[in-house]
Amino acid sequence: MNETVAKVEETTQKLFGDMKERASAAYAKSSKLAEEGVEYHKANLEALVESTKLAAKNAETLGQDAAEYGRKSFESATAALKGFASAKTPTELFKLQSDYAKSSFDAFVAEASKASETWLKVTNEVFQPISSRISVTVEKMKTSAL
Repeated sequence: MNETVAKVEETTQKLFGDMKERASAAYAKSSKLAEEGVEYHKANLEALVESTKLAAKNAETLGQDAAEYGRKSFESATAALKGFASAKTPTELFKLQSDYAKSSFDAFVAEASKASETWLKVTNEVFQPISSRISVTVEKMKTSAL
């Protein structure tokens, strides 16, 4: 009987030792996963904050550019109106109007082209931090699938 009790005691201790070892390993693994998750989400939040800062900075620049274009257009229109008033003949007035319309259209096309290029640059710049995080996510998914 003593031998049976000793075997049961030994088996029980071995079983509990094995359970303790597995529980410790599971705890270490889940702690590591939790830590990685926190770091992952922290990096995502930092990318979002960076993207927002870039968007705000660029929105300010775009607003200033639009205001500058508006100011120049107003000054050009004012000068053109003064020129229209000084026209001596209908032919001269028509020429001044045609010149003003052409220069206004050219200025508008140039400004629209500049704005399109700027918006493209801004869009790429603003989404770069988020794009980088998406690349990290895709890479993590690939490695975890293996």
